[in-house]
Amino acid sequence: MSAGPLRTGSLRTRTVLAVLALLAVLLVALSLTVQAILGAELRQQIQDRLADRASAAAALVGVLDDEDLAERLSAQGVAVQITSPDGGAVSVGPGRDPLGGTLPGPPGDGPGSATTPAPAAGDDAVTVTASSVVSSDREITLRSDLSDGTVLELSASTGSVDGTLASLRGILAGASAVFLLLAAVALVVVVRRTLKPLEDMTGVARSIGRGDRGRRLRPTRPGTELGRTATAFDEMLDDLEHAEHQALAAEARMRAFVADAAHELRTPVAGIRASADALVRAHLPEEERERLSVHVVREAIRAGRLVDDMLMMARLDEGLSVEGRPVRIPPVVEAAAARQRGRTPGTRVVAVVRGAPPAVRADPDRLAQVLDNLLQNAARYAAAEVRIEAEEHDAGTVRITVVDDGRGVPDADRERIFDRLVRLDDGRDRQDGGAGLGLPIARALARAQGGDLVCLPAVPGVGARFRLTLPVVDGG
Repeated sequence: MSAGPLRTGSLRTRTVLAVLALLAVLLVALSLTVQAILGAELRQQIQDRLADRASAAAALVGVLDDEDLAERLSAQGVAVQITSPDGGAVSVGPGRDPLGGTLPGPPGDGPGSATTPAPAAGDDAVTVTASSVVSSDREITLRSDLSDGTVLELSASTGSVDGTLASLRGILAGASAVFLLLAAVALVVVVRRTLKPLEDMTGVARSIGRGDRGRRLRPTRPGTELGRTATAFDEMLDDLEHAEHQALAAEARMRAFVADAAHELRTPVAGIRASADALVRAHLPEEERERLSVHVVREAIRAGRLVDDMLMMARLDEGLSVEGRPVRIPPVVEAAAARQRGRTPGTRVVAVVRGAPPAVRADPDRLAQVLDNLLQNAARYAAAEVRIEAEEHDAGTVRITVVDDGRGVPDADRERIFDRLVRLDDGRDRQDGGAGLGLPIARALARAQGGDLVCLPAVPGVGARFRLTLPVVDGG
């Protein structure tokens, strides 16, 4: 299932907006918290002042009558209601002074006046015995019960608190707007510098796309987030460049292979066409007709073998699955030598098994095909003898070596002979069916079975030497 399209909005804009939104939320939360705390503190101050005035007013009960006391208390911006013990009540609205100053004394109190002392605590002074507070959005009311039975209610408006909080909200809003504006400018600069490595990555990618394949980011600190991203980007570019080289090389090999295969097929097809044309058009003697017929069959067999080999190489390139099972080496080697003796009676084929090699894990048919290809290749170049030797190796493998007494393989060509359609002697007779695919197929089959096939270094007096290694069966 393919992933959805990548969202490619501006990372810089999204980052700035996200940070500004977070700052705005924090500023709103801070503003609300400050207003709540300050409002509670101001309301508590009003309540405390009402309590202080109630205590001071209690000392004047009995000194001033209720009306005078109420007038004096209302001058402090307080609504006053005094209920005497006999049930009489006096109510006075708030004055113009909003809780400022101190409670004035009785008449005559002031400079040059005679002072009327308040009753002492021990002279049956009136005190506050109980108080209760009722608070609403607009005012705070303090009810105090005095010891002589008088009930004193003082109410103060909270308008000053609301005005103070409104002024504070305006100041906080203006300051927050200025702060967010400065933060936006700073964030744009910071985010631009922070995202510069991404712009560098974009520039490198575009440069590589235009053909500069060697450019890399090479981060100075690969342990950071951007460093790890840049390192992964470089590794991806290395892999892509390597894959590109492999693809180009594979394409070149495929083109060469197709060209060589066409060239190889052209010879037998041309021979078949010429012989068939002669058979159809000319009146030939019986012996000549038979010779041409045999030539057509031989060339058709050769072309069919070449096509089969090419199909086998295509299957190996696609990843031919080879199921291995335990295979004993001595009978496989002897059978391969016997088949080669039947194909080339004039060449001496010797099979040697040293010791008692353990069973290997391989496909018997594919293993026989590998050995047949090696023996046929050796027989083409051998002067008189071909040897196939098998022995156990100490690395958990069995080695099978095929040696001929021919000219050998130069060290410079030991790997090239495993390329497709390669002949070391381009001028040798093509009628023997060799197309340069036997050794590549043999190596590919060996590796598909977990082994390998190599050409050993040249030794004076000895021809070509090919060594096949196969893994030993576990526990074998």
